Order: sequence, then C-alpha cells, then structure tokens
Amino acid sequence: MHLLTKTLDIESISNEFPIFKRKINGHNLIYLDSASTSQKPTQVINSIKEYYEKFNSNVHRGVYKISEEATLAFENSRSNVASLINSYPEEIIFTSGTTKSINMLANILSMNYLKKGDEIIITEMEHHSNLVPWQIASKLYGLKLKYVKLTNNGSIDINKLESLFTEKTKLITITHVSNVLGTINPIKEIAKIAHKHNSLILVDGAQSVPHMTIDVKSLDIDFLAFSGHKMLASTGIGILYGKKKLLESLQPSEFGGGMISNVSLNNSSWNESPWKFEAGTPNVEGAISLSTAISYLKSIGLEKIEKHEKELTKYTLEQLEKIENIKVYGPSERSGIISFNINKLHPHDISAILDREGIAIRGGHHCAMPLMKFLRINGTARISFYLYNSFEDIDKLIKSLKTVSEVLK
Repeated sequence: MHLLTKTLDIESISNEFPIFKRKINGHNLIYLDSASTSQKPTQVINSIKEYYEKFNSNVHRGVYKISEEATLAFENSRSNVASLINSYPEEIIFTSGTTKSINMLANILSMNYLKKGDEIIITEMEHHSNLVPWQIASKLYGLKLKYVKLTNNGSIDINKLESLFTEKTKLITITHVSNVLGTINPIKEIAKIAHKHNSLILVDGAQSVPHMTIDVKSLDIDFLAFSGHKMLASTGIGILYGKKKLLESLQPSEFGGGMISNVSLNNSSWNESPWKFEAGTPNVEGAISLSTAISYLKSIGLEKIEKHEKELTKYTLEQLEKIENIKVYGPSERSGIISFNINKLHPHDISAILDREGIAIRGGHHCAMPLMKFLRINGTARISFYLYNSFEDIDKLIKSLKTVSEVLK
C-alpha cells in the first residue's frame, strides 16, 4: 500500500465498482475522468435493477400497490437529496441534469423575473451549459451579459466582480468549481455581495456537490444545479434547487401531465412546488439511483472524500512538476481537477497514448471554449479524481506521462 493512502480504504471502495474488474488493453483500468462522469457502485446498479424487477410503474398517478411503492421511493429520493444540501424537499426539482436545470431556470426567470435591459453577471470560466442558455436569453429578451475577468491563475478578483453590479443587475450565475482549472469560487462571499445589490445567485454545482459538503442555507444561494451521473448515480437525472419562496413566486416553463392542479378547455392551474416544475413522467429509476448514490457517499463521508481528493491533488501536482516541458493551469489551491499540456503535444494524442496503458483522462476544450481563449490555447489534457482513485493510480499515470514526454518531444 502506498504510504500516502490513509484517508480512505481505496481497495475496498474500488472493489464495489464492477467496471474496475475490466482490463483495458491488457491493463487494469485507471479512471481519471470523473469530472466528465463517475463510475457506479454495485449498490446503485442494483437499486435500478430492483426498481425494474419489483415495482416499475409511474408515480403520483396509480392507487395500486407498485405505483404507491414507486411514488414513495421517488419522494424519499427527493428528501434524501434535500438532506444532502440542507434544504427542504419542496425546494428540490428533479431534472435530467445540470444542463437541463440551468436551461429551465433561464426560461423561467426570463418569463417571470427578468426584463429588457436587466443585467446578468457571469464569468469567463463557465461551462457552456452555464453560458449558452444566458446568451440565448439575452438575445431573445434584450438582457445584458457582463463577464467577470479572471486573474492570471484563473481565479476571480472579488473587488472587480462587485464593481460590475449596478441597479440593473438581477442575477449572477457562476460555477462553484471550474471543470477545467479546479478553481473553487468563494460562493458564500459572492452570494453576500449579490444580495447586497438585490440580485439573485445561481450556482453551477456540477463539480462541487459530488465532492464536498454543500449547505445551501449557510451559503445563502438562491438556486443550485447539479447532476447525478457525476456523483455515482445514473445518467439522465439532475437537480435544480431553489429557495421555497422563490419557487412559489415563479411560473413553470414546461407544461403537461403531473404539473397541473386543474385543466379546462380554456384555462389551467398548476400544482404546488416543486411538482409544478416537473411536467411529464419523471426519471423514476434515475431518482432512485441518485438517492442510493447519496446514501453511499454519506456512508463513506463527504468530508473524507474531500480530504482524500485534496491529498491526491497535492501529490499529483508535486509529481507533475518532475515532467519536462509540462504546463499546469489553474490556482495552487483547487479541487481534484488538473488541466495540463506537455510541450506542443495535442491533448488528444496524450489521451490516446495513455489509453494504451489503461489510463483514462480527458483531452479537449472541456465545453469551456471562452476559457480556452483566455488561456490562449485550444485545449488541455485533464485529470480528475474521485473516491475510488489511489496514489498508485497517480504513480502509474506519472510514469506513463514521462514516457509520453520523452517519446513525443
């Protein structure tokens, strides 16, 4: 066992993930792309299987046994999500993922809250999912986007951010953790500034909720979006959190079954929150998988997971410094995401060569093209960690990267 492996029992954890029994090109899989999507433990896989085998049915509709069981499991999942981020169940809206959550909110706010000439503050480090919807909204509704410039190391200057606020500023939308740089933004401080200027704040939590303890009450944020597939659950399930008083004041942007209270030929009225925002048949198995994933993460401890990732990140940064012609992007204090380039090698070439050794990393622009423009590059190779990664994984990665650097320099 590696001397630095101390916070988590990685061997026991990885044994609960069936995919790690697979060989890739004759090697054990080393998965270092959890910022893209996480692997799934047996418990989550079994929860989906159990739903389909034992009580597959629609929710909120049937009065028969298995429908009642499905509804109970679905709503218990909502409560489990709420407990994870310290909110109320009625503040949790199920969506298909972070992208859907942000698009939905952009439509809702544009219909209910934002007016022509209003301003939205956004940063240059945003994932396209938290940038493009606001671009479209600004063009459709006459809104103005104001971008927070980044410092040289990819952080935000709080003073410059606050200077962007005016009486027309109605929203700041910002990632908690950059999916490229690993930058951890000071959300609590930013929320305080936003509210001082009578502005709402939306946080993209896709890269933070799976990896650290999030308390929406303590942070005092108005909205939070995140995805299940990045935190051990299945794809196609996500969350939009909103403060209860805000959700109650807003009208939905999607309509149909499940979200109505009464319908006549001429008029319709809506259900209470959060159900008025959940039109159509929901992803029941996805919600169940997310609840199971949350219970799994709680059993290990998000504090331990965060500590383990910090240890991995520190060790990896130290080892990367030993590789010739490597450039690492982002601040020294960061989450478990590291982007880098080696000389003038294309990130796809680096990724492809590592794949021959069974090592999976991401190469490209990571759905953050404006950030790449800021960095004056076309893309990066990216390493990202989760609870199943070990220091031995990093040793093998570093050994392979040294070979890449020598062969392709």
